[in-house]
Amino acid sequence: MSLGLGLDTGGTYTDAVIIDLKTSTVLKKAKALTVKENLVLGIENAIAGFEEELLKQVSIVSLSSTLATNSVVEGKGCRVGLICIGREFDGSINTDEYVKIGGRHDIDGNETEPPNTEAVAEFIKRAKEKVDCIAITGYMSVRNPEHEIAAREAVAKVTDAPVVCGYQLSSMLGFNERAVTAIMNAKLIPVIKDLIRSVEKVMLNKNINAPIMIVKGDGSIMNVKVAEDRPVETILCGPAASLTGAKTLTGLNNAVVVDVGGTTTDIGILRDGFPGINPEGATIGGHRTHVMAADISVSGIGGDSRILLNGTNLSLTPLRVVPLCIAASKWPELVDDLKEALKLPIKRRESIDERNVISDAEFFTSAKPANTEPLSSHDRELLALIENRPLSLRRAGSILSVDPKLFNVGRMEEFGLIQRIGLTPTDVLHSEGSYVEYVKEASELGVQFVSRIVGISKPDLIAKVKEMVYEKITKEIIKKVIYDETGCFDSNAVSENLLKKVVTGIQGRDFSCSITLCKPIIGIGAPVNAWLPEVSRRLNTEFVSSENSGVGNAIGAISGCIVESINILIEPNGICLDYNGSCNAHSKMGKVKFDTIRECLEYAKTEGAKFTENAAIAAGASSVTVSYDIKQRAFEVEGSKAILDITVSVTATGKPLQMI
Repeated sequence: MSLGLGLDTGGTYTDAVIIDLKTSTVLKKAKALTVKENLVLGIENAIAGFEEELLKQVSIVSLSSTLATNSVVEGKGCRVGLICIGREFDGSINTDEYVKIGGRHDIDGNETEPPNTEAVAEFIKRAKEKVDCIAITGYMSVRNPEHEIAAREAVAKVTDAPVVCGYQLSSMLGFNERAVTAIMNAKLIPVIKDLIRSVEKVMLNKNINAPIMIVKGDGSIMNVKVAEDRPVETILCGPAASLTGAKTLTGLNNAVVVDVGGTTTDIGILRDGFPGINPEGATIGGHRTHVMAADISVSGIGGDSRILLNGTNLSLTPLRVVPLCIAASKWPELVDDLKEALKLPIKRRESIDERNVISDAEFFTSAKPANTEPLSSHDRELLALIENRPLSLRRAGSILSVDPKLFNVGRMEEFGLIQRIGLTPTDVLHSEGSYVEYVKEASELGVQFVSRIVGISKPDLIAKVKEMVYEKITKEIIKKVIYDETGCFDSNAVSENLLKKVVTGIQGRDFSCSITLCKPIIGIGAPVNAWLPEVSRRLNTEFVSSENSGVGNAIGAISGCIVESINILIEPNGICLDYNGSCNAHSKMGKVKFDTIRECLEYAKTEGAKFTENAAIAAGASSVTVSYDIKQRAFEVEGSKAILDITVSVTATGKPLQMI
């Protein structure tokens, strides 16, 4: 029996599965809370209950991690020196050292100015002690990468620091986007290396002797050697793994996949067995990149979304808080705190800034020590007080003799210094009894507290919160499918009216409205059976789930294929009729001239196949198959076909030998 260990570290939970690779049967599965400061701890806790004898039989491990995405968003990573050739970088992402040197190509890849490699050497001598990695990007390097290659060779003569070239990561036009991609990749190299070394340590401790694969943002996988060179490709790999897991669990090739996590709900669409890919490249932390990632819509609604009580107004916010039921499993004394809160006189507190609404059923604990953050003395006193035990603001204020309104918890949350604990949709399900994994009593007390403030019964409060979740998820699915079909989602009074009728099911005075999805909805995530059957009913489609939907991302991590591809652009020199006339081929392999387009096409297919097959094997694939997609733009000239350009996409696909 060939076994695979799949791991997924999400924003809230770390999932682990052991599956029979031949039959895709799940033999073991587990969840643990993700420890953001140390992702390896979550992995260790997730596999802690797996039998050692079973772990010894694991022949391959595959990991999906939030680490790359989080590191980019949080601005973490190593020190990077950027070399730009022929054009200034717009500075949209920070670098530690920067130089712009001479050198330029035109749109056809012809050199118009030679590269100033002497300036490269001078820059490296000046900056080598101040940076850990070098990123290089050249103007029009996708048409001809020779200047980036020359700069890389000049760097290597001065330092052995890792060097990342933009042409290796992208074949798309867009100088700044390519520079951002190269910078991010450079920053992430030590981050991913540290993660890999840590996972290897866990495997050693658990007697797991197997290669490690890492999921890419498009749902495919690569081995650790390639991941260490191209870590930027792991960005958004978590949502991509959910699409692969959905296909593996259900066998469906066409579906809307809805992954309801603790922090977000991610929505993607499977078409013919593959996730849609964002053609413009992923946007991470507000930066447009050339990273090919699954086209996922991310919405700030999850099991850990904050249920906000502002006065008597109840709403769901994107802010992630620790559910009362989970917090009470770590701090049992919170149950007594909630009981005490129920004895207090009713106070309906309001605030313009919803983050600073004070509730006796919300608690705060320290997330990390304060360093250089500008904080008031009251806030620093609060941080010290809640270091070992969560407290409500009322109780903390009483201990410190400070008015609770003087604590700026919203600002401290922005800095990541504190973690809020409060009522969430997960608590509502616990109170209802439809999903119980942690301390149900804490959830019931929280629901009772809020229902008392709002002035409605506990069942009515549960129904109200569930309706808010149904409406939010339904609306996000509709927005996703409409955007995919039209390329926009411009809201106006008419569309909002129609959308409200669809998501609520409420009839208007004279008409009603509904939408029918053409695909079933596959649910991924632990609580999907509580939310998605009703959402599917409102969208007039089938809901599909599995007993293993709760660990669907980890299953996706161990179910992916290795995929490597290259795009080769063929551009004629002038007007070429019926594939005659000279042309140029532009790709990562460089610029190559040909006498005829027919010769160039043969080159693109033959050399493209060699390039991608070698890349797939280097990424860990065995038994590689190669496919081609040829798109041409042409127009008629006196009965003959004049070629504008041809794009040859060559893709090599395979699985690691251990998965076959």
